Amino acid sequence: MDGRNRSDIKPGIEVAIVLKNDQRSGKLTYGTVQDLLTNSKFHPHGIKVRLTDGQVGRVKEIIVK
Repeated sequence: MDGRNRSDIKPGIEVAIVLKNDQRSGKLTYGTVQDLLTNSKFHPHGIKVRLTDGQVGRVKEIIVK
């Protein structure tokens, strides 16, 4: 599942994000969502979130357990 719909993302779920510095390379960073920072229902590049460790990026993948 991709991270372009805000309704799919809730605090506490595991996600893979792309940090601003990694946008060119596409390197993914994994973590747990703390806050949703994008207010719109949909964003073509992914919903921006803050992870529990403080890193901020756009969700590229939702990790389903």
